[in-house]
Amino acid sequence: MLRIEEKLNILADAAKYDVSCSSSGGKRKNEGGIGNASASGICHTYTEDGRCVSLLKILLTNHCIYDCAFCVSRSSNDVKRAAFTVDEVVELTMNFYRRNYIEGLFLSSGIFKNADYTMERLLKIAKKLRTEEKFHGYIHLKTIPGASEELIREAGLYADRMSINLELPTEAGLKMVAPEKSHESVKKPLAYVNQVIKSLKEDKKLIKSPPLFVPAGQSTQMVIGATPENDFEIMTTAQEFYKSYDLKRVYYSAYVPISTNSLLPRIGTVPPIIRENRLYQTDWLLRFYGFRLEEILNPEYKNLDLDMDPKLGWALRNPQFFPVDINRADYKEIIRIPGIGRQSAMKIIHARKYGRLHEYQLRKMGIAFNRAQHFMICADTPIQLGEKSMLQVKAQILSKPIRTNKIINSNQLSLF
Repeated sequence: MLRIEEKLNILADAAKYDVSCSSSGGKRKNEGGIGNASASGICHTYTEDGRCVSLLKILLTNHCIYDCAFCVSRSSNDVKRAAFTVDEVVELTMNFYRRNYIEGLFLSSGIFKNADYTMERLLKIAKKLRTEEKFHGYIHLKTIPGASEELIREAGLYADRMSINLELPTEAGLKMVAPEKSHESVKKPLAYVNQVIKSLKEDKKLIKSPPLFVPAGQSTQMVIGATPENDFEIMTTAQEFYKSYDLKRVYYSAYVPISTNSLLPRIGTVPPIIRENRLYQTDWLLRFYGFRLEEILNPEYKNLDLDMDPKLGWALRNPQFFPVDINRADYKEIIRIPGIGRQSAMKIIHARKYGRLHEYQLRKMGIAFNRAQHFMICADTPIQLGEKSMLQVKAQILSKPIRTNKIINSNQLSLF
């Protein structure tokens, strides 16, 4: 029999491939219990306002009845197997919290026996933490595809966030490497949880204190690069799920070559992390910068440029929108300038109330001026940007290292 330390090593390592681990949005109040979902601590993940939060991130078990080619826990893989009991997970969580190692729990699992059997144990852990241990820290539970709606609903009363992995961006790609799974088995629980969330919001108009149900919302994750989908297909799927299920986040996980299966691509030992980065940047442009998907990706332009961030790529392909007069343009125009983020755009809007802005003032606002200068004019700009100069602009920008080419953390919300 494995000691709990050995189980922890095995199941924490197996959980590292799941990147949909965010504590953003937890609002559970502590009323005489232990823990606080809103407190800051050791950096493992990020909240919406940028604070770092630590989570115990483990699998309940790495036993699994499925044989997904891309998954380290697949049934045919020769790895050491382990499984926690309900009491062991509860004890670990409470002991880690009391030592100030963590502020919450991220709990996923392989599917053993069947979906309901696994979901029931995840539910028991969350319920015991909340009701017996009076734990009010953050809890993120994985929804098990195929589990009954009754179990999912009860689990949502104890979890702050729930997520279920889409696995691959398209149904065709999923059937290639995981023929036992389908997108429909993911859509059904996502739709059910979203329906309950909306129903309780309506009840709030009539009832003073309706029960908390997944207050931090839902998320999902897609593995990128294991199957041949292009970036346009990936982002089309992401947009569909954001719209249909009100997801808080879609996570993009670069395929890690953990298998020699003939169905999977040979990419050496380094996953295509830069592509993952570009997809996250595109995701934020669509959600926070007012871009439409067809402006960045479309049937004629199906893949993102790995040499530059998607906002810069859009700007170079659309010279008719530039230069932007920084002293006259509205907020929506300013945030489309490469090198200017949302906070910097607001600074510009507020600062120009007191006079026309010059180059030296913009440099002090924290914008990436060496990039932005090619797409804007300020009070002392001598020459306006012409459409014919875009090729020179591209060459000049790409000849220098730029901040948006660095890899960003998948849980951070800032694009720049």
